[in-house]
Amino acid sequence: MFDQLDFVYLPSRDVAADMVHFSRRLGAELVFAIEAFGTRVAMVRLEPDPPALLLAEHLEGDQPVLVYRVADLDRATGELRDRGVELAMRFEIPHGPGAELTNPGPQRVALYQLTRPGADERLTGRRDF
Repeated sequence: MFDQLDFVYLPSRDVAADMVHFSRRLGAELVFAIEAFGTRVAMVRLEPDPPALLLAEHLEGDQPVLVYRVADLDRATGELRDRGVELAMRFEIPHGPGAELTNPGPQRVALYQLTRPGADERLTGRRDF
């Protein structure tokens, strides 16, 4: 069901400063830095293979969110609901729809379905800030 860990969303209070730290000091590749809908998000890659790190100002809390790709989001969330897993919320990312799962501890896990496969190419190199 959990096909691949594609993204780790990291809460950020200052995406621009975190972006500089990850890219200049840690040597990460800066993929994009976008500002939209009143928030900033930057994607960096520490290595060419997933997961990519998404620094996000709008992310509530201090815990990162592990975002796994699934083939069919509705089927996956339905199977999880049948096992007693609740959904914390549904969301949209440039790559497609997603849902964060409710866990008993502070861990955060989400699923998404890749419905817009061209999102990486469309956003790569974009620098809004």
